[in-house]
Amino acid sequence: MANIIKMKAERREKGGKGAARRLRKEGRVPGVVYGDKQEPEMIHVSFVDLLKQVNTGTFESTLVELDVDGRKVRCIPRDVQLDPVRDFPIHADFLRLGKGARIAVEIPVEYVGHDVAPGLKRGGALNIVRHEVELYVDADNIPERIVADLSSLEIGDVLHIYDVELHEGAEPVIQDRDFTLATITGRVAEEAPAEAEEGEAAEEEGGEEE
Repeated sequence: MANIIKMKAERREKGGKGAARRLRKEGRVPGVVYGDKQEPEMIHVSFVDLLKQVNTGTFESTLVELDVDGRKVRCIPRDVQLDPVRDFPIHADFLRLGKGARIAVEIPVEYVGHDVAPGLKRGGALNIVRHEVELYVDADNIPERIVADLSSLEIGDVLHIYDVELHEGAEPVIQDRDFTLATITGRVAEEAPAEAEEGEAAEEEGGEEE
């Protein structure tokens, strides 16, 4: 069972910028609940509660149970608009989830095995291509992370999405290719240029003796 955040919400009757401004002055954030073949519903939630969840960095991949005037609504955050100057939430959209719903969610990738990866121990550099991957998952079974193991990678190796074990029932949204998660690249040796310079210096000295 996925983790569920419980938040209180209240219905709002009026839309528009003026009504939204008044709500924000009262410490509330306007929002909308939509989806599951039902009419959109205008709501507002506590600014403090919403900011706390947004600051976790995982809010938009976590189930939310909204208590809308005593009525429970299961949903997932779909878009939280932030103030462009002060970077705090000013509007939130929530997608209703029906029974057995599958959704697309951005899941963070955790890279492990840095300390034993032979390519890294030999001086290679880890190049992370994706820090998150969008997956189709069951709404009741959202994984917290994708674990990507680097422990067997050599210099020049590439780690693809199908090289890692995905959570039960999860599958990549991108399915037309085995896309790259990370690579281990070699570092250019500095000895060769130094040797070339020494050779050039020797030739110059030899020419002066003639």
